[in-house]
Amino acid sequence: MAETSARKGKPIPLIALAAGAVVALLVGVVGKAHDPSLDGTTTLGFQTVVDMKVVLSMVIGVLAVLQVIGALWIYGRLGIDAPSWVGKAHRFSGTFVLVLTGFVAYHCLWTQGLPTGTLENGEDVSTRTVVHGVLGCAVLGAAVVKVVAVRSRRAPGWFLPMAGTLLFSLLAISVLTSAVWYVGEQGWPTP
Repeated sequence: MAETSARKGKPIPLIALAAGAVVALLVGVVGKAHDPSLDGTTTLGFQTVVDMKVVLSMVIGVLAVLQVIGALWIYGRLGIDAPSWVGKAHRFSGTFVLVLTGFVAYHCLWTQGLPTGTLENGEDVSTRTVVHGVLGCAVLGAAVVKVVAVRSRRAPGWFLPMAGTLLFSLLAISVLTSAVWYVGEQGWPTP
């Protein structure tokens, strides 16, 4: 019986990775085809949309690190038992990270698109910008993989930690190539 259910769960990671790849690709296609615009965006009280994205991205980065700590605690990797509330806090903050990530991703794609090559003013698009844009698409695909891993009861035991590691890694690099870079170049945004 255990062998049968293990066999049933084997395609789940492949299906999730394929679905994530399709989402990442579609987001990239939309970002490339879309004409950037500030219409339909908000600043949440900051001076610019970029300032808002920088602050929210830093919040996402901090919450993502806390997600890793929470997961390690839940799985007993910190050497002390996790209190009963840690699991619920981990799920709530994970959902909040995904909502914030979707909000920031929308604003990135809507206001910037997925620029490559040369801008209208003749400037070359920087490698950092291209890498960040591609990573942003991959983050949304990895979010799909993570949601499937969390919701699947038949996936192999290694799949959830792998999906979490994938999402965290892509989020961390995305935040480093955007918000952290921006704060280093321009300083902290003012509301």
